[in-house]
Parts: sequence; C-alpha cells; structure tokens
Amino acid sequence: MDQENQTMVTEFYFSDFPQFEKGSLLFFIPLFLIYMFIIVGNFMIFFAVQLDARLHNPMYNFVSIFSFLEIWYTTVTIPKMLSNLVSKEKTISFTGCLLQMYFFHSLGVTEALVLTVMAIDRYIAICHPLRYATIMTPRLCIQLSAGSSIFGFLMLLPEIVWISTLPFCGPNQIHQLFCDFEPVLGLACTDTSMILIEDVIHAISILTSVCIITLSYLRIIVVILRIPSGKSRQKAFSTCAAHITIFLLFFGSVTLMYLRFSVTFPPLLDKAIALMFAVLAPLFNPIIYSLRNKDMKDAI
Repeated sequence: MDQENQTMVTEFYFSDFPQFEKGSLLFFIPLFLIYMFIIVGNFMIFFAVQLDARLHNPMYNFVSIFSFLEIWYTTVTIPKMLSNLVSKEKTISFTGCLLQMYFFHSLGVTEALVLTVMAIDRYIAICHPLRYATIMTPRLCIQLSAGSSIFGFLMLLPEIVWISTLPFCGPNQIHQLFCDFEPVLGLACTDTSMILIEDVIHAISILTSVCIITLSYLRIIVVILRIPSGKSRQKAFSTCAAHITIFLLFFGSVTLMYLRFSVTFPPLLDKAIALMFAVLAPLFNPIIYSLRNKDMKDAI
C-alpha cells in the first residue's frame, strides 16, 4: 500500500451513537444532567475547601484537588458524547482523538496518584497521629500534588507521540463512546504489538497504586478497631469511608476496563464499563464527599 493511501484517514467516526430521530434525546437529557451535576458538585467542593478555613488541612486539600481533576476528566469526553447524540456528523479529527486520549488518561493517572496520596495521608493521620503535623507539612502536600500531576501527564506522552506516527489507511469507525487506545489502535495499518510494553507499564502503575492504597486502609482498619472509644472509632471509620468508596469505584472500573488483558467482553458490556468508568464513577464523587461528610456539608 503506497504512502498516499496510508495517510488518507484524517478523522474518525463514532459508529455506536443513535441517530437523532431514533431517540437519542432519551440519552442526551440524562447525560447532560449528570454532567451538570458533576461540574457543579465538584466546583462546590473545590471552592468550599478553598474558602472555608476549617477545611485548610492536607486531607481536604487533596479532596479539592481530586474534585478539580474530576471536572476536567469528565469534560474531556462527555461534551463530545453529547454532541454525538444530537449531531449528524459524529466525527472527531485525528488530532482531536489523540488529544482526547492523552488528556483523558493523563487526568485518570493523576487522579489515581492523588487517591494513593490520600490513602497515605489517612494512614499517617490515624496510625501516627502525633507525627502527622510534622510529616504532612504544607510544603510536602504541594510537592505531592505537583508530583502527581507532572508524572501523570508525562507518563502517557511517549505512547501518544508513538500513536501519532502510525499510519491509518483503512476503516475509520471507532466502536466505543470516546477515543481510547484499543479501538483506535485496532484501526492502524501496521503492527501495534509494541503497545504491549506500554500496557505492562500502565498495569504495573495501577497495581502499585492499588497495593499501596489497600495496605494503607487495611492497616487503618486494624488501628481503628483497637480504639476503645466507640464514638472515636465511629468518627475514624466515617472519615475513611468516603475515601474507600471512591477508591473502589475508581479502581474497580479501571480494572474492568484496562486490566483484563486477553479477556474480551460483548460490545454492549464493553460500552457499559466505559460509561461507568467515564461518567458514573465521577458522578458519585460529589455525592459521597458532600452527603457523608459533616464538615463539608457545613462549608457548602
């Protein structure tokens, strides 16, 4: 196949969205409402932490950063989904697809790192309370937050640059709700087995975060169960419950989406998992942190 044919694909088509006349509004309205709730809810959490002096501590600082990331994480994909539901041209440019993949996964990796830092913060606060103030200093919090963002956005850069050099010369239909590595690489007119190396690196990173978080909370639970006061024990459990719930939602969907290796799911289940990963998990963040936390409710 000559070079001219190899460079002919300049945009991709999302083939799995319903046409407007086939009831796409039934999907558009709830998705739009969910998106508005995610944006407003996370902005409320972010500004509540920034404006209320009672919440100026490492734990709520990390919560506000996570909420801020969730706003952009969902903005990368959901507006394009909404556009595809009501427009005839359900396309995205090649550059736009690369940018969507890059920011979606970079923000996701950064969120995973922030959740890991939050677990370590809770571990130090509950298991080593007397040393907490000297360990979790404002300077360290800034370094951890900045480091998570820098690592998250640098980690995906080599993979995106490599994908941008691949030839796309055949079908341009993406069988997914947004641009993602597997459906896009399946359209490349060349061998993409080298991506396995990047997949292994991603898997190691995810599993490392999962192990750190799991071990931190297991140790936290053991320490909490030793607290003699029932009221203090209940308060400690309540503080960690929101973090554990977000951890299970986020990494549970990540595992189903990206750590299945050779396991294949039916197309409908594949899209349902993608929807949970990109839409439903972020939906519960403002609900969990606002409704289950008295300090946050008072601040809001």
